[in-house]
Amino acid sequence: MTNFVGGRFLETGRTFTKTSPVDGSVVGQVHEADATTVDEAVRAARAALDGPWGRSSVPERAALLRRIATRVEERFDDLVRAESADTGKPLHLARTLDVARAAANFRAFADTVAAHGMDSFLTELPDGRRALNYAYDKPLGVVAVIVPWNLPLLLLTWKVAPALACGNAVVVKPSEETPSSAALLAEIMAEAGVPDGVFNVVHGFGPGSAGEFLTTHPGIDGVTFTGESATGSAIMRAVAPRVRPVSFELGGKNAALVFADADLERTVDGLARSVFTNTGQVCLCTERVYVQRPVYDEVAAALAKRAAELRPGRPEDPDTTFGPLISTGHREKVRSYYDLAVREGARVLTGGGVPDLGEDLAGGAWIEPTLWTGLTNTDRVVREEIFGPAAALIPFDDEDEAVRLANDTEYGLAAAVWTSDLERAHRVAQRMRVGLSWVNTWFLRELRAPFGGAGLSGIGREGGTHSLHFYRQPTNVCVQL
Repeated sequence: MTNFVGGRFLETGRTFTKTSPVDGSVVGQVHEADATTVDEAVRAARAALDGPWGRSSVPERAALLRRIATRVEERFDDLVRAESADTGKPLHLARTLDVARAAANFRAFADTVAAHGMDSFLTELPDGRRALNYAYDKPLGVVAVIVPWNLPLLLLTWKVAPALACGNAVVVKPSEETPSSAALLAEIMAEAGVPDGVFNVVHGFGPGSAGEFLTTHPGIDGVTFTGESATGSAIMRAVAPRVRPVSFELGGKNAALVFADADLERTVDGLARSVFTNTGQVCLCTERVYVQRPVYDEVAAALAKRAAELRPGRPEDPDTTFGPLISTGHREKVRSYYDLAVREGARVLTGGGVPDLGEDLAGGAWIEPTLWTGLTNTDRVVREEIFGPAAALIPFDDEDEAVRLANDTEYGLAAAVWTSDLERAHRVAQRMRVGLSWVNTWFLRELRAPFGGAGLSGIGREGGTHSLHFYRQPTNVCVQL
């Protein structure tokens, strides 16, 4: 896999190996971008802004985004295979979530920017002067787009689509763990007619590599990033001397609140998805489950049963419902929390280790879905983000206690409230200190709604016109009449 700069695929003198999290086999060799390559990408993006792309109209950009969406659909199976090869996730998940959302993202932001208007005012001053004030949009400029490995194509297009809709040029750095779909998207961009330099891809790592070269480059006008909170802090330090804007969607330690009056079958279905989807590697996954005491044992037993029914296996096997973690390195991190939970006094309800899947899959990053009881909010495994298929189940007695426990965190991304009491549902959902509260569901997304977090979970909002706020610079014109 090569870098994509100014409409050309570029090799570099240094490569690294991307391996499969399923069995450790080699997926491909990736050309790591050096400082010169990153500089060329930024310069290519700037040149595109100085050319016809910088003068493109909203209808032209909306039409281009729709062409990209169509081409994504035409290359659908290629993208599914690339996404699954990198992440190890089951093909059906890559098909129904990642690639489907990629096409939807381009269409959604084509519609959003086409319908977006700006302010205008007729000004009349006491001295009799009159003026017309109207605002128009300028692009932010050259935007660094840094995306994680858990939903690489989905989150990449979630940022690139609004950036292009607003007339920016982008330099994308995908995770070193998941370079394939970004490389393939570069081909799709060229096939759809995206002008040279508007979309660029540089591969590599963080410190001392493409990530650092990109975020410290003086030609970058803003950075949008999804990933770990600690990395977000590092990016803020990198851009602070040049006072560049940032848009961050960071980590989460999300809570689910289960009240005794909830539809328990529906609730357990939802919890099984929110704890174990993508092997728990979604920023929106649930890691803290607070259950009202009268139904605590029932919910714990039912959720443990659902965990035991998950079927790990190769992505192409239609019976596979549970994939590996992204890497053996990440598995060691997750396992360290499994060990810590036991030291902190947890009772392991299910899981807690590494499954034996036979010699064929022994080289993969497999781990067991895990549930704990016996923990409290003071324990580290309840306070720190694990980013794996694990959750602590903790009882509560009344609504105020549930809200207090759920809000007792430095994160603030999402919460889920499970109850059949409509008044309670609205009341509790609005008391959550998060950017997104679900009621009797999970991961149901409206692409026009604001999305983002508070505290360690991020800065800014994405989705619909909220994304446009970051990627554009409203400029006012005042004309005296």
